[in-house]
Amino acid sequence: METLAPLLAPLSIWSALGDFFNTIFTPLYWAVSGLLVLFHSVWSPLLGPDSGWTWALAIVCLTIVIRIILIPLFVRQIHSSRKMQLLQPKIRELQKKYGHDRERLGQETMKLYREENANPMASCLPLLLQSPIFIALYRVLYGASQTPPVAHGYWLQQNPDLLVSLHHSTIFGASLAAKFWPVETFGSVQVVAAVMIVLMTATMFYTQLQLTRKNMPKEAMEGPMAQQQKMMLYFFPLIFVFIGVSIPIGVLFYWLTSQLWTMGQQYYVIRSNPLPGTDAYAAWEERQRKHGHDPREVAAQKDAKSTGRVSRNVAANGSSGNGRQPGGSVATEDTDGADASAPDRPIRQQPRRQTRSQRKS
Repeated sequence: METLAPLLAPLSIWSALGDFFNTIFTPLYWAVSGLLVLFHSVWSPLLGPDSGWTWALAIVCLTIVIRIILIPLFVRQIHSSRKMQLLQPKIRELQKKYGHDRERLGQETMKLYREENANPMASCLPLLLQSPIFIALYRVLYGASQTPPVAHGYWLQQNPDLLVSLHHSTIFGASLAAKFWPVETFGSVQVVAAVMIVLMTATMFYTQLQLTRKNMPKEAMEGPMAQQQKMMLYFFPLIFVFIGVSIPIGVLFYWLTSQLWTMGQQYYVIRSNPLPGTDAYAAWEERQRKHGHDPREVAAQKDAKSTGRVSRNVAANGSSGNGRQPGGSVATEDTDGADASAPDRPIRQQPRRQTRSQRKS
């Protein structure tokens, strides 16, 4: 046994890690199973307790609750993405200046992020926080797909009849716990899973395309980072095509609903609060003019609502209100109590320097 100890050590480490992750995910199993049982009880009187649509709608409602909880993070993600897009010209200048020194380039880039209060990782927070919930739902449905079904989560453990109902629930002849792969006989499971995978991939592709084509400045569409974004536009949907064949249909319902929510949420943000210098912003200005509003005043009001004060750039353009004087100047007082809106004193200029021939003539 002593000679086998070094070989068994990695197995014991993996076993300890498995126990550790099960301990972490146990509260999520409880939460996911509890919400599933709750929404199942809501839809059961209308569609029947054993209907696949009852469980599918329970998963959809679970997704909506999760996305509502993540709205503050989505708002933070939008602000971070806007900052990162606006910083692209400055980042390209740093790349031109310090491209030969990678260490100095990294230091100056991080310094720029600190000065502008920008965080490149903030745009990944909603996806990262959804991942544990995605894994928990996957484990719950994967356990229900086994024969005999295995309950993950307190509420399904306490209701074995509901676990059996989830195990046998079907939509269009396809079990919610079934997966596209492996394919024993091509049937309704593969058809339903393929349709959902295609819809999920199409919504993800359209969401990314909408972000890059309509709400990104032309300056941000150039350079190596823009090329990376174009690659991600096609790369991420392909990843989900390969992953989707191994995901239970019930989890595909969750992911498709989440993608549809993201697409609608992003469409609303781009339409109502587009990034300046983009096609979406030009369309927003045109809509404001059609409704009889001054785009600069509306932008100033939005800026005042989000930051508590009107942007200095908008004030300098002559928007009315907020303490402005006619002509676009802002009424302020200097330290001596003088009105800063008074006309400036003429600046005395030095005479232009003349050559010797000009002075002789």
